[in-house]
Amino acid sequence: MTDTTDTTAPPVECTHVTPSLWVRDVARAIEFYTSRLGFTLGFTWGEPMRMAGVRLGEMQIFLQQGEPGSAPGRVYFAVDDADALHAYQRSRDVEVLTPPGDRDYELRDYTVADLDHNELTFGHYKPTRVPPLEIERVDVPVRLERRLAALLEDLARHKGMSVGSCLEETLLHTFEPLGDGVASPHTSGDLRYIQSLKARHGIDYDCHASYRFVEK
Repeated sequence: MTDTTDTTAPPVECTHVTPSLWVRDVARAIEFYTSRLGFTLGFTWGEPMRMAGVRLGEMQIFLQQGEPGSAPGRVYFAVDDADALHAYQRSRDVEVLTPPGDRDYELRDYTVADLDHNELTFGHYKPTRVPPLEIERVDVPVRLERRLAALLEDLARHKGMSVGSCLEETLLHTFEPLGDGVASPHTSGDLRYIQSLKARHGIDYDCHASYRFVEK
């Protein structure tokens, strides 16, 4: 019997939950939701179309091709680290219906069943790597604070990237405004890992410290 008193669940954050509704005709359902219920169309997927997302304010639901009442309920959980949650759930003897994988809708997700055979899918955003974008890279003389350079190397290794690619990702995101701030390429899980790296490498200065850096 599984010990349900275990409290070692990973600190994964869920950013939103999206239920799925089975509909006989996705296009017809879109027309109804958008013209009569006040929803707006978020996306369509499949050729022929098999799924759509419709929004009401900040909330979204999926409309999925199928026979209403003929399949279990479905809920999609957008999280910051699906792999960590999958590992935990597997250790708790949860039935995995679809193992983790990178999908062509730019998410990495997996699906499990609850005790009543409802399907719960957990996924995190996975930027697409196609189509490839040909570029020319140049050498740039860069000198970084020693501890920060060590953190960057560890972070790049954690994300499966080169140090240069990690810098490119960070720069491109911070060049883009997001609300009152700027965009970040780091998930909540990444940021927690970065905090652990800061502690490991003894980084005790804040994000404005670079203005005060002077070399020995």
